[in-house]
Amino acid sequence: MDTRFCRSHADHYARHGSPYKRSYRAREINPYRAAALTWLEANQNDTHVANAVDRVTTLLRTAGPHVEAFRLRGLSPQERAKAAWARLRKAGIDPRRVVAAWLAVEMIISDDPQAERKAEFKQVQAAKLVHRMASGTHKRWGEGPTTTELHVYPRPRGRVLRHMGEALENACELLVEKHRLPSPAPYSQSME
Repeated sequence: MDTRFCRSHADHYARHGSPYKRSYRAREINPYRAAALTWLEANQNDTHVANAVDRVTTLLRTAGPHVEAFRLRGLSPQERAKAAWARLRKAGIDPRRVVAAWLAVEMIISDDPQAERKAEFKQVQAAKLVHRMASGTHKRWGEGPTTTELHVYPRPRGRVLRHMGEALENACELLVEKHRLPSPAPYSQSME
């Protein structure tokens, strides 16, 4: 039982990192992701960029074995977060895209005049972006008309997002501290 919020606000808090502010939509954050990835590629020789990418690579490498999405039931939130990192590794996701997700969240929050400034909101927003990069497990059995397919997507919510976001924040903290990040466009244009 949540002693602070009603059921709908507690569910909203678990999914979005804030009991009141919703997550940024894809069309709102995609320009920031593109700008962040372009900036990372242009500054790939920078020490702090290389450090952040190396830290994310370490997160992917040390995540443990790959676990299919339909086998996550009963695992602790921390184990589920590690499984999400392992799915990213198995899918071959470029660590620069993961770092770009964190930078995009930093940029959109700095441009948002009514932003939620708590660290937990940033962590959840970035973790949701990263979680979607390789979120599901897809299986197929049989041939022809008797083909059976299974598509399972783990739900991005709760403590799993907090663990992923915290790890990502730790990986990117020096990069954010040392660099002023570009903004792709004024907030009002990107939010329309």
